[in-house]
Amino acid sequence: MEQRRQLQNHKGEAMNASEMGKEDITLDWRGRPSNPTKHGGMRAAAFVLGLQSFEIMGIAAVGNNLITYVINEMHFSLSKSANIVTNFIGTVFLLALVGGYLSDSYLGSFWTMLIFGFVELSGFILLSVQAHVPQLKPPPCNNMAAADNGEECIEAKGFKSLIFFVALYLVALGSGCVKPNMIAHGADQFNPESPKQSKKLSTYFNAAYFAFSMGELIALTLLVWVQTHSGMDVGFGVSAAAMAMGLISLVSGTLYYRNKPPQGSIFTPIAQVFVAAILKRKQVCPSNPQLLHGSQNNVPNDTTTFSSDAGSFLHAEKFRFLDKACIKMQDGTNTKESPWRLCTVAQVKQVKILLSVIPIFASTIVFNTILAQLQTFSVQQGSMMDTKLTKSFHIPPASLQSIPYIMLIVVVPLYDTFFVPFARKFTGHDSGISPLKRIGFGLFLATFSMIAAAIMEEKRRDTAVNSNKILSIFWITPQFLIFGLSEMFTAVGLIEFFYKQSLKGMQAFLTAVTYCSYSFGFYLSSLLVSLVNKITSSSGSSGGGGWLGDNNLNKDRLDLFYWLLAGLSFLNFLNYLFWSNWYSHKPSSSASSAPGNETPMEDYNHYRLDDNNIP
Repeated sequence: MEQRRQLQNHKGEAMNASEMGKEDITLDWRGRPSNPTKHGGMRAAAFVLGLQSFEIMGIAAVGNNLITYVINEMHFSLSKSANIVTNFIGTVFLLALVGGYLSDSYLGSFWTMLIFGFVELSGFILLSVQAHVPQLKPPPCNNMAAADNGEECIEAKGFKSLIFFVALYLVALGSGCVKPNMIAHGADQFNPESPKQSKKLSTYFNAAYFAFSMGELIALTLLVWVQTHSGMDVGFGVSAAAMAMGLISLVSGTLYYRNKPPQGSIFTPIAQVFVAAILKRKQVCPSNPQLLHGSQNNVPNDTTTFSSDAGSFLHAEKFRFLDKACIKMQDGTNTKESPWRLCTVAQVKQVKILLSVIPIFASTIVFNTILAQLQTFSVQQGSMMDTKLTKSFHIPPASLQSIPYIMLIVVVPLYDTFFVPFARKFTGHDSGISPLKRIGFGLFLATFSMIAAAIMEEKRRDTAVNSNKILSIFWITPQFLIFGLSEMFTAVGLIEFFYKQSLKGMQAFLTAVTYCSYSFGFYLSSLLVSLVNKITSSSGSSGGGGWLGDNNLNKDRLDLFYWLLAGLSFLNFLNYLFWSNWYSHKPSSSASSAPGNETPMEDYNHYRLDDNNIP
């Protein structure tokens, strides 16, 4: 608490320092202006990467094998279990908005991670306790044997169900609030205004995905093996230990962090723009945009500066109605207007950016619906196949998801070390290729992941039903490999895109917005499963039970569901091409930048949003 008071006390001092240069407002652990030679950089970011590796290690081991625990220990049906898993993961990413808002507005990234890191840790511990104590679970029962005998296992209900969901959603709350702040706090260790640091920032985003891949790989191999052979209680306990190690890593870097202080409510200035634009909806915008309030930095204490590109974007035809919020009433008096009636150009620009990136965000939802299948139905696919690697070693089906990460821990360093510098020579872009292009390539690859999944599921099912043979589990590795490569492009590109769009003081929140794509994708998966089951069962296309109506994949038509997703994925890619072109389009303007200095729309300078921008 004392540190947070010091952060607020020194906020004014840091702002004055920021006005004299381009350095971001950053403070050390005591609340004093940070020293570039002592604070920040890759050394500080490494401690955050440690937290990221351990945190993803803990939650991935739970999330990726959760469906097995829910079916075998809690005795929920296959479709209900799949929805429990997707709803849980969707909630994790939706709660990222809460973590981003609390961080930017009140707590700061460090304190948000520390507080909610302990919330996540308590959820892991409670899951471990329930898995260990027989009285907190339904009686043991074999679902397959019970189904063959026409019986049903007793489903978890009442207090047992309550304990499970409380523990599960403590993990969801903690992880959701921690996730966006790990990325944002790590990126905050670099000054994007410095060309040298900007390149390091690009390297950091790739390093963050490498840390994510390492955590996932360990979770999907070692931790899932522990869950399979030592029990889920030990497995959940190891997840708790991993989270504790992550918190130790976070705290160990305290002396080296450059911390961005919270700015107060980040939503108030946004709301003021909409209110002011509505109140002045009948006003006519001046033909000269320089007459708009704040367009020439004529606002007292306004430290905002604009590039020529930003000016052309601000006054483009997109969302032109918002410019009315900057019209100063000419009533012959010098009456000062309320900030709810008169806003600065900086505020309007922020709102325009937020509205412009929504279609880009929405175009990645179907992509994450595909990810949901790899964590639910594809795991069940693996459980119906031959998991034997040697005579004595069997591959846990949940470990299938480790396949892309084995590839990525090799590909990501090669990408950053060789491809990025090579591409940079041709594009002049710090990241090699722009985040928008990176996202688009990833979305294109995702379609082929579902095509591979559909083909292999059809082969697996036909072989099992018609030939009474079981295929090797390695037959379904292509869908994981293709999607892993797709995720490397899409996920990293999306986070980098949003972080570089954000106004200063909103990095954590806009990073959290990228996680909402995961959330909506997993919720869409649950909706699709229920909708497809309802439609196909009523049409009788799968013997009356629907494509996914049975607990036996040999009777279900998972292959048809995968083909449906492949079609949706391709349509989504075409949709993305339209919106990315719309976003990148820059109207001709006399204020355009000179040749050779053109900057992609996605790399505009950052703008800080705080009360100093409000008259």
